[in-house]
Amino acid sequence: MTQTPLYSRFAASLDKLLADEETYPATHAVTHTITHAVTHTAISGLTVALSGGVDSMVLLHLCRHYIQVNPHLALQAIYVDHGLSPNSLQWQAFCQEQCAVLAVEFTPISVSVEAQSRQSLEAQARVARYDALDKHAHPCHALVLGQHGDDQVETFLLRLKRGSGLKGLGAMHARSTLPSGRVCLRPLLISQRSDIEAFAKTFGISHIEDESNLSDRFDRNFLRNQVLPLLKSRFSGFVPSVMRTVELLQGQQALLDELTQADLAYCLNEQSLSIRRLAELAPLRQQNLVRGWLAEQGIQMPSQKQLDQILTQALNARSDAQMTVALSAGQVRRFRDQLYWVTELPPRQVQYDVGLANVVLDDVTTLSVAEGRGVRHPTADERVSVQFNCLNEKVKPPGRSGRNTLKHWLKEYGVPTWERSRVPLIYYNDELVQVVGFFVNEAFSSPQGLNWKLEDARNKKDW
Repeated sequence: MTQTPLYSRFAASLDKLLADEETYPATHAVTHTITHAVTHTAISGLTVALSGGVDSMVLLHLCRHYIQVNPHLALQAIYVDHGLSPNSLQWQAFCQEQCAVLAVEFTPISVSVEAQSRQSLEAQARVARYDALDKHAHPCHALVLGQHGDDQVETFLLRLKRGSGLKGLGAMHARSTLPSGRVCLRPLLISQRSDIEAFAKTFGISHIEDESNLSDRFDRNFLRNQVLPLLKSRFSGFVPSVMRTVELLQGQQALLDELTQADLAYCLNEQSLSIRRLAELAPLRQQNLVRGWLAEQGIQMPSQKQLDQILTQALNARSDAQMTVALSAGQVRRFRDQLYWVTELPPRQVQYDVGLANVVLDDVTTLSVAEGRGVRHPTADERVSVQFNCLNEKVKPPGRSGRNTLKHWLKEYGVPTWERSRVPLIYYNDELVQVVGFFVNEAFSSPQGLNWKLEDARNKKDW
């Protein structure tokens, strides 16, 4: 293994070749992708996902050169050890040595990957790797990944095998965002592996070889070792052609995303979907809208069978019919003219003798009380408690004729059935005095009294 040259030698040689965009497109891709991200996002530095392989080592050198020209940015490299190879600690030592030569901050991370049913070891390792990179990259750093054009083609073929739709076949993007909001950059996507290897050879950039890449038991390795070489030898320019196809699919998906946002704006009512407005759309747009609605809530896409079930029950059932379609992380349910995404939450617990203090109901919700129009102050012998799910309790809201059950009133107020048991109820001793967020007991109402409110830390909203 050749020794990596000192950075000063690399930079001096690279500067002479930066104008040669045709021979070394990777240098320009890195510069353009990172510059665009830094210009349009509050990024204070770059964190390179470093494995020691040729793609990540070339990327590290290119990012180091970019930082040299843009010294206001910081540079970090993270090596993630999955514990799947006996050589992983040796690779970690190699990456650490190379980062020392380049004066780059190095962070080694170990993760545990255990085989689970219905999910490949590859997929689990990838999830663990992204989680670790996101967690340990410095705040406001963009995560820079070394996937290249051959990786893009492999991803396209894997998703084609699974029967993916337009979004899946769009494969990887040069820029994407993790659920945490962190920006991910893949500036080498326009470059083929052969170009990256030639670049490394030209500049004497040393790297390691992962022996697991030779095992065809993994689908991606089988494509890389057996299928892609055959396709390349048979069809000239196969990889660039697929890369152009992926780019076209990404453009078409961008147009479809605009249509989805327009349909969501028309059909969305806070977090629920209007069934009446959904029914006005053509069938394909109905399917696309439901997928977009679930995607915005971070829900794994339903199968075609589940999607058909959602739309059939939503559009064809009676308006008062109960509807529940179970997905992996929750349920799609119907109440009146709306579709809701519902996740199972633990029941809220009764809290006795709380006085007038704030009450924490769960991790994100607090019950507070303030002076104002509401219920009269409790007397000295009245104990204040917070209770739930007393749906058979009879009460009379102000201005209504007669008493009725709480279940009746919550239905009239349009509270979905699955939410009624979680509505906080304020009691003075054994008397229900306020249904928080909806009404007070007329017998206890006061223009200069107390009013309890829910505060949700997720959206800073009171109701």
